[in-house]
Amino acid sequence: MSEALLTWSLLIAQVMLGLAMACATWRVLRGPRAQDRVVGLDALYLNGMLLLLAFGIQSGTVIYFEAALVIAILGFVGTAALAKFLMRGEVIE
Repeated sequence: MSEALLTWSLLIAQVMLGLAMACATWRVLRGPRAQDRVVGLDALYLNGMLLLLAFGIQSGTVIYFEAALVIAILGFVGTAALAKFLMRGEVIE
């Protein structure tokens, strides 16, 4: 029972994360302001990272967890750089 519950839970989580990625992509493409697009991009990388973690749990391999860690680090740096660019107009001073 617990293995079937885990399988169905992972499948539902992957579908929901895919839908959340579609909504975030819509926000990135149709955001009325640049700040909305940055928030949509932040949500997109976060949902992509969580989707990789769900794939890693399902398959039992470590490579998905390492890829999720790289996405998390690069996403944070990218969000900080975009926020600084929107606030000051330049990234490197």
